[in-house]
Amino acid sequence: MGRIGGIQIAGIGSYVPTKVVTNEDLAALGCDSDWIVRRTGIKERRHAAADEFTSDMCYEAAIKCLQSAGTTAAEVDLVLVATMTPDYPSPSTACYLQNRLGAVAPAMDLNAACAGFMYALLTAGQFVAAGNSQCALVVGTDLMSRSVDPNDVKTYPLFGDGAGAVIITPSSKSPGPDSNLAKGNASEIVSYQLCSEGWGADMLRVSAGGTRRPLTPEAYARGEQYLAMDGRGVFKWAVRVIDESIEQVLEDAGVCADDLKLVVMHQANERILDSAVAGLKLPSEKVLMNLDRYGNTSAASIPLVLDEAMQAGRIERGDLVLLCGFGAGLSWGTALLRW
Repeated sequence: MGRIGGIQIAGIGSYVPTKVVTNEDLAALGCDSDWIVRRTGIKERRHAAADEFTSDMCYEAAIKCLQSAGTTAAEVDLVLVATMTPDYPSPSTACYLQNRLGAVAPAMDLNAACAGFMYALLTAGQFVAAGNSQCALVVGTDLMSRSVDPNDVKTYPLFGDGAGAVIITPSSKSPGPDSNLAKGNASEIVSYQLCSEGWGADMLRVSAGGTRRPLTPEAYARGEQYLAMDGRGVFKWAVRVIDESIEQVLEDAGVCADDLKLVVMHQANERILDSAVAGLKLPSEKVLMNLDRYGNTSAASIPLVLDEAMQAGRIERGDLVLLCGFGAGLSWGTALLRW
């Protein structure tokens, strides 16, 4: 458990590709629309265009984020990109983003899969709290439509593409005049937890393409360049971890579910989120979901939901907002923010 004082989210922005792919559009692949909705709650998702890449989605989300914060790329002094689908294995996608923005800043990728945004958010928070960054840009993004086997009719329909970004600054620094975040009380991460359980690494894994198993022609022919998932095992693990982690963070912070303004969890599966709501006795109206329109966007899912909440005026300074991301590793991160 930990706490990060004196920081705030000063801006937020997101981007999804324009191409909408409905469940019916996937019927030709053998995917059953009713099964997808019944088992996941997903009705459609976005897929990137053939000439659109992870760094492109990062850039679009980052530009909107900078506008929201009322700042410019010249002020950004740290760039973190959470992704498991980089443009290239090396260099980092963050470096491509830094260059395209024109920022003069260190840049690096973090890979914690669907928990990536939480890991990057808390890492940036530590930089800012320590005084080593005054304006950190954090982007969660994944281009999953090219990372899951289209022939896997149980997994391929679950995922979509997108990006979401936030600007982290010291809480003593008020948002710019064009920011859509209301000025108010000092912000902080009241309590957080980051953790992993590597025993479950094989439940969500891309088998080939690393040093353990290079992407040989034979491995490629077997589809080992794609993400493989033990859906049932991940479901059981996620439900347990979400309940335990949220309870521990709330207990550490000395607050209860009634004190929360909003809860934003990784948008993996409607049944997972519903189970967490029931187990923690959270009012359903406090738990935001958009996976019916975007599917599982991996590291992008939490900032996508946050941006929608901000645009709808559902978050104000001083509100307590709970974030929880979970995914491959197995890894997870939960944080209680005083916005």
